[in-house]
Amino acid sequence: MKTKNLIQSLAVAGLLFTQVAGANDAQQDTSAKDISLIESFSILPAIQSIQVSPNGKKLVMQRATSKDGDYIIEVHDTAKLGQNPVRLGADKMRVSGVSWLNDDKILVVFRQLLEDSGKKYWVNKFAITDADGKGDWLQPFKKSGNVSFSIIDILPDHEDEVLVEVDVNDNWIPDVVKLNIKTGRERMILRGSTKVNNGFIADKDGEIRVASGWNQNNQSVDAFAREKGSDEWKTIYSNTGEDRETFVIKAVSNDDPNKLYVIANNGEDKTGAYLYDIKTGKFSDRLFGLKTVDTDNIIFDKHGDIRGYTYSGKYPEYYITDPEYLAVYEGVKQAFPGSFLSLSSTSDDYNTIAFMTQSGTDPGTYYLLKDKKSIIKIGERMPFIDKTKLADSKYISYKARDGRKIRAYLTVPEGEGPFPSIVLPHGGPWVRDVITFDEWTQLLVSHGYAVIQPNYRGSTGYGLEHWKAGDKNWGLKMQDDLDDAAQYMIDKGITSKDKVAMFGWSYGGYAAFAASMRENNMYQCTVAGAGVSDLSRINARLHDNALLNKLQRPTIKGVSPVEQVEKVNVPILVIHGDIDGRVPIEHSDAFVSELKKHNKQHKYVVLEDADHFMNTLFYGHKQKFYSELIDWLDNTCGLK
Repeated sequence: MKTKNLIQSLAVAGLLFTQVAGANDAQQDTSAKDISLIESFSILPAIQSIQVSPNGKKLVMQRATSKDGDYIIEVHDTAKLGQNPVRLGADKMRVSGVSWLNDDKILVVFRQLLEDSGKKYWVNKFAITDADGKGDWLQPFKKSGNVSFSIIDILPDHEDEVLVEVDVNDNWIPDVVKLNIKTGRERMILRGSTKVNNGFIADKDGEIRVASGWNQNNQSVDAFAREKGSDEWKTIYSNTGEDRETFVIKAVSNDDPNKLYVIANNGEDKTGAYLYDIKTGKFSDRLFGLKTVDTDNIIFDKHGDIRGYTYSGKYPEYYITDPEYLAVYEGVKQAFPGSFLSLSSTSDDYNTIAFMTQSGTDPGTYYLLKDKKSIIKIGERMPFIDKTKLADSKYISYKARDGRKIRAYLTVPEGEGPFPSIVLPHGGPWVRDVITFDEWTQLLVSHGYAVIQPNYRGSTGYGLEHWKAGDKNWGLKMQDDLDDAAQYMIDKGITSKDKVAMFGWSYGGYAAFAASMRENNMYQCTVAGAGVSDLSRINARLHDNALLNKLQRPTIKGVSPVEQVEKVNVPILVIHGDIDGRVPIEHSDAFVSELKKHNKQHKYVVLEDADHFMNTLFYGHKQKFYSELIDWLDNTCGLK
C-alpha cells in the first residue's frame, strides 16, 4: 500500500474501544468523582507499560493489583484480547519493568528494599521467564552474586542469546557476556579493563565495536571504537569537561561498519545527528538537527536500521524517515488530535503497534493498533483522576531581567484569574522539563492553582550556551530566572503579588531553599522537596565520582542555603525521603536544624522508606506528601 493511502486508511479506521478484561480493575470500581483529590493522585498507575512481542502475537503489560501498585505481569494474546491473560508475579519483590527478549521470553525487573548495617536502600534485580507462564524463572549470574546487568543487544539473528554488560568478577569492572536466555549458560565475549569498561555497543554481527572508560591520567571520559575485524581500540573522543560538547555514540552503521551514528555538537551550539568515520576521524554532514533545540535521539529498529530522529519542542517529537513507519505513525496520530503520541513498541512487520496517548487532560491511555486498521483501547494509567479538573499546558517564553529568553510551561485552571500560583522548577539542573502530563502540576491545577515550570538557564536541551549560562549561578541568575517567571504571571494578570509560592524537588528543592531567603521576597512561602541545602556537602559527594568531579563540580557555586538561614523571611515546608540515595536527608536535617536555631516558621515532613525518585514513592508516601503540600499552600501560606 502506498504511504499516502495507508495514512488515509488509518485516519478513518474504526476505533474499537474494547476494554481489555481487568485492565483497570487495580482498585475498587469507583468513579473518579467519588474519591478525594489527594486520593485520586496518590493511587499508583493502574497500568505502567505495554509492549508487543516481535511477532505481534502477544502483549505484555504491568498491571496494578492495589492502590500501592503491587504490580503483576499480564501476557495477552493479541488475537483474543477479551480472554483471561497469563499472569506472572512475585511475592517478595515489586515488579518495576518488563520487556521482550524474543517471541517467547521476557525480561522482568524487580525492585527490592534491602537493609545493611542499619541502612535501607532499593535495588533492582533481574529475571527471565517464559511468556506463557509454564517455564521456570531464570536469574542469571546468581553464582557470582551479581544479578544486576544491562542488555547490550538482543541479537535478533540469535534466537536464544543476548549480549549483556555485567560485572562477572565483582571487581567493579563490567564485562561483556553472551547469555543463553533458555539455559542461563554464560560465555565471556570481552573482559573489561581499567581503560575500557562501559558503554559497550555491538554491530549487526554481534561484535563489540564501541566502548568508553575513565582516563585517570587525563581526567577525562574517553570514547573508544575499533575498526571491523580489529582488536585495537582507538580513542575517538575525549571529554575533559572543559567545553562540555556532547558526543554520544548511538550505533554502528549497518551500511558501513566503520562508521558510527552519533549525537554531537560538532562545533555547533545545538546537537545534531551525524555519521562519524572511525578510520578518518571525520564527521559527515549533519543528518538531522534543528536551530532551536537539541537533537535528543536516533530511532533504530531491532536490526539497527534507522527509523528516524527525536527532539523536544513543547512535546517530544518524532522526525520519521522510514516511509512505512511514518505512514503508521501519521495515521494513528490523526485519530488523536491534540495528544502526544508515544509508540512504545511495534511488531517486526508494523502490523501490531502498542502506543500511549497523553496530554494535560489525559494522564495516559494505552492502545493497540491491530492489522493497521483497528485501534483497541487497552486501559488508562490513572483512571480515578477527575479529568474535568485538568488543564492543558501552554508552551510559552518570557524575558529574564537580563534579556535571556526562557521557555516555560504554563498551566492555568478554568475560571477567572488572578489565581493562586506556583513556580515549579525542575530538578537536575542538567535536564529540561518536557510536559505531556505532569502529576504535580495537575494536582495543583485541579485544586485551583496556576503553575509555571521554567526551563531556566542551566537547563539542557536548548544548546550549549543556555546550558553553560547556569554555571556558578546557583541561587543567583538561575534563581532570577525563576523570580522572573513569577513576575511574568503577575504582569499577565494570571496571579497577584500576594498569591505566589515556590515548590520544587531535588534541584527544585534547592531553589525553594534559596527562594525562602531572597531579599524583597516575592513568595508567600516555599516548599523544598529532597533539596540540596549545602553546596559544600554536594560538592564533596561529587568529588567521589570521577566524571562528575571533573564535569559538574566546578559549575556548582553560588548561594549555599544552609549557611544563610538567618535570612529566611517566609514560611517553608521541608519534605525528604529518609533513604534518599541521590540527595541524602542530611541536607534537609541540617537546614531544619538551623531553622529551629533561628526560630523560623517551618514544618518538616519525613517520608519513611522513600528514595529520591518518583518511582520509589508509593501510595502512603504520596498521600502524606500531597496532603501536607496542599494544606501548607492553602492555609499556612494563605494562598487560598
